[in-house]
Amino acid sequence: MRAVKRVTAVVYGVLAVEVAAVVVFAATYNALDFRIYMWGGHAVLHDTYSPFAALVYVPIAALPLAVARVGWDLLSVAALAYSCVLVLKLAGYRPSRIVVAGVVAAAVALDPVWQTLFLGQINLILLALILTDIWRVSRGSSGVTGIGVGIAAAIKLTPAIFIVFFLLARRTKAACVAAGTFAACGLVGFAVAPHASTLYWEHLSHDTSRVGAPYISNQSPYAAAIRIAGGQGHVGWWWVTVSVAFAVAGLAVAAVLVRRGDWLGATAVTGTTGLLVSPISWAHHWVWAGHRAAAAAGYLLFALAPFWYTPHAAGPREYGFHWLVTLVANCFLIAGVAFLGYMALAQLGRPQVVQRQGEDLGAPGRDEGAVAEFERRLASRPHQPR
Repeated sequence: MRAVKRVTAVVYGVLAVEVAAVVVFAATYNALDFRIYMWGGHAVLHDTYSPFAALVYVPIAALPLAVARVGWDLLSVAALAYSCVLVLKLAGYRPSRIVVAGVVAAAVALDPVWQTLFLGQINLILLALILTDIWRVSRGSSGVTGIGVGIAAAIKLTPAIFIVFFLLARRTKAACVAAGTFAACGLVGFAVAPHASTLYWEHLSHDTSRVGAPYISNQSPYAAAIRIAGGQGHVGWWWVTVSVAFAVAGLAVAAVLVRRGDWLGATAVTGTTGLLVSPISWAHHWVWAGHRAAAAAGYLLFALAPFWYTPHAAGPREYGFHWLVTLVANCFLIAGVAFLGYMALAQLGRPQVVQRQGEDLGAPGRDEGAVAEFERRLASRPHQPR
C-alpha cells in the first residue's frame, strides 16, 4: 500500500503543478486565438457582424482579458477531465479519482492538448460535447441526444462528420437532432449577423488560403500535398476525391466497429477520419489521437510532436519531398492514416458482436492492463475479505 500511496501522491502532485502552470500562463500570456475569440464576442456585443461561433464568447467578452483566459483554460482542463472519464467508461472501466487524475496529467503533456491550452482554443470543450452524445447513444439513451454534436459542428465544421456517423450507426434520432441543432445555430448566426454569416458560408468557410494552410502545424493530407507539391497552386480539385476516399474508408470502419459494440474505437476512428478529410487540421485539433493510442511510442509521438523540429519557416526545405524530413514533418498525419489502417485490418476475421440496448460492449482488456490492475490495488484493503 505504501507504493500505491506514493504513486497517488506523485499523480496528484504532477496534476497540481500542471494546473498551476496553466493558471499562471493564462494569467500572463496574451494567447492569440483566445484574443481573436474575445474580439468576436465584443463584435457581437457591439452589434457588428460575426458568424455564430462568436456568440459563444459573448458571456466572457465582458470580463477582463486575464480573468477570461484563466477561466477559459480551467474550463478546458475540466472538459478534458470529463472527457477522460467518458473515454475510460467507453473502454469498459469504472475509473477511480486517482486513475482519472493520472490520465488527465498524462493527457496534458500531449501536444494537441497543451497547444489547445496555450492558444486558448475551444477543442477540449468540443471534445466533451461530442463524447457526451457518444456516451448517451452507446447506452441506448431514450432522451434527446445530438445537441452537443450539433453545437460543436456549428462552432467548427469538422465535428459534422459525427452526424453522418450517427446515421451509419443507425442512431437516426441523434443524427436528426444534431443536424437540426447545427441548422438552428446557423439561423441564430444569420439573425444576429446576416452579412457576416452570408460571407462566411459563401466564401470564408472553404477558403483555405486565408488561414495559411501550408504551415507545418496543419497536419492534414491536403497540407502535406501542398508542402510536397511546392504550393497550393499545384494542388487541384482532384484533391476532393482523396478526401472522399478517406471519408468512405473511415466511416465504413467506424460503422463496423459500432456493429461490433466498440463505441470507443468507432468514435476515435470517426474523429481521426474528420481530421484526414478536413483541409485544415491544426496540431491542436488532434485531441482525438491521444485517447486510443495504447503504445508508448504513440504517446511519445503526440507528446513530442517531432514535426516542430523540421523546417517550418517557409524556407526551401519545407517544400518538396526530402524523405525522412518530410515523413517527420507530417508525423501526425502518418500516425492518423496508420491508425485508420490498423483499425480496418483489425476488423478482418473478427466475429460479429450484437450489442443489446444499454449494454456497453467493446471493452477490450476490461480486466487487463495497468489501469485495471492499479484500480484493483486501490480498492483492496489489508482487512478486506477477498
